[in-house]
Amino acid sequence: MVKNSPRLCIICKGHRLLCGLSKCPFLTSYVKRVSIASKIMDKVIDGSTPPNVVVGESGYPYTSIYLGLPPGVYGDEAKLFDDPYSWHLKLGLEDIIEIRSGMAMLILPRIYVKDFEKLYESEVGLAAVSLKPVDAEGVVSKVLKTDMEFDYILPPTGPRILARDVKVVGDLKIPRKLEEMVFEDVKALEAIEELYRYGVDFYTIVRALSIGFLGYRNRRRIVPTRWAITAVDSSIGKSLLDAIKLYPEASETLVFYSEYLYNKYLVILSPGPYKAMWIEAWHPKAIYNPSKDIQWLEVRETKPNIFTAMDGGFIAARTSVLEYLYTAKRQAKVAILREILPQYIYPVGSWQIRQTVKHALTKGPILKNPSEEELRIFIEKSMNIPREAIEKAIEFIYEKKQLKLDRFSIKFK
Repeated sequence: MVKNSPRLCIICKGHRLLCGLSKCPFLTSYVKRVSIASKIMDKVIDGSTPPNVVVGESGYPYTSIYLGLPPGVYGDEAKLFDDPYSWHLKLGLEDIIEIRSGMAMLILPRIYVKDFEKLYESEVGLAAVSLKPVDAEGVVSKVLKTDMEFDYILPPTGPRILARDVKVVGDLKIPRKLEEMVFEDVKALEAIEELYRYGVDFYTIVRALSIGFLGYRNRRRIVPTRWAITAVDSSIGKSLLDAIKLYPEASETLVFYSEYLYNKYLVILSPGPYKAMWIEAWHPKAIYNPSKDIQWLEVRETKPNIFTAMDGGFIAARTSVLEYLYTAKRQAKVAILREILPQYIYPVGSWQIRQTVKHALTKGPILKNPSEEELRIFIEKSMNIPREAIEKAIEFIYEKKQLKLDRFSIKFK
C-alpha cells in the first residue's frame, strides 16, 4: 500500500485515487468480504426495475449504462431494492447490503454521451424515470462480477451481468411535469428547479439528468450518476439560496441532532448572514481511515455557492438545511458536524447523509440559545470528535459581529 497522510484518505473516500493506486485498497478489501452467495445461472433474467439505472464514469465520454433488476421480483415488491426513503431509520447497515445484493446490474452496450436519444427509443431511459417499478428482461451473456461494490455517493451495487437483448416489457408511468421537461428546450438548471418545485422526487430528477433527458436539446448529455447527484444537490441548493439570502437573519441559535447507520449529525444554526461549515470526523476502523487516530476534515462555504473544497457529503447535508431555512424564511450561519463510528465499515451512499440531517431538523431543536460553554459541553457529550474540530465550530458560530436592530425581533418559526 502506498503510504500517505491518513487525512488524504478521508478526503479521497476511495474515489479520487489521490494515493496514485488504480483501486482503493480499503474498498477492495471490504468488497471481497461481501461476495454474493447465489450466482445467476439462468440464461434469461427478468424482473422489475425499481426503477434503477446507473451511468458509469469509466471510459467517459463513452460510458456504460447499468439497469438494476432483482431477478424474479416484480411489481411493488421490487421498489424496496432502490428506495432510500423506505430504508431510512427502518433498516440497518446489513439489511441494506442484503437487499442491494439481490439486485443484478445488467450492463448495456457502451454508449457515447451525446447519443442519449437511444435510451429514449429503447425505453430504458423512460423506465429509469418511471414512478413505479417496470418489468424488464434480458439474455445473460456473462456474469462479470458477483462481489458487491461500495461507493461514498451511490448505494451499494450487486452482481454485474453482461446482457444482450435487454427489453422493457412493462407499463411505464412518467411524472407529468417531467414528461413536459423532456420536450422543453430549457437550461438543465431551470429544468431541475422546475421539477423540484413541482415535487418530483429527488432521485427521479437525478436519473432524468443522468440519462440526458434535461437541458437544451442540442447540449444534452448522458451524465455519470455520481456527477448527477452532486449536480442536482447543487442546483437545488442554488435555487433555495437565491431566496434565502434575501430573508432576514434569525436571532436564535438552534442545535439539532440525529444519528443513523453509525453516523452522528449535529446541526447548529446561528444569527448572521448565510455561510456554512462542514466538519467530518472518521474513527479508526471506519472505512477510509487507515490510522489509529480520529481523522477529520473541514469544508467551508464562505459565501453562497463559494466553497473551500467540493465534498459530496457536505453538498447532500446542505440541501436538507437549506430546505429548512427556506421553509422558515430565514437565513443563518450553519455548522454541520458529522461523526463516523468504527462500525460504519461499508459506505451506502450520500442519501443517508441527506435524509438523516433532514430528520434532525424535522425533529426540532434539541438545544436553544446555548452559551459558548454550554454548546461546547453538549458537543463533547454527544460526539467523540477532536477538540480542535469542536473549537473550530465554536469559533465559527460565536464569531464577533456587529449587533443589528432587527436581530432582536426575528425568530425561527
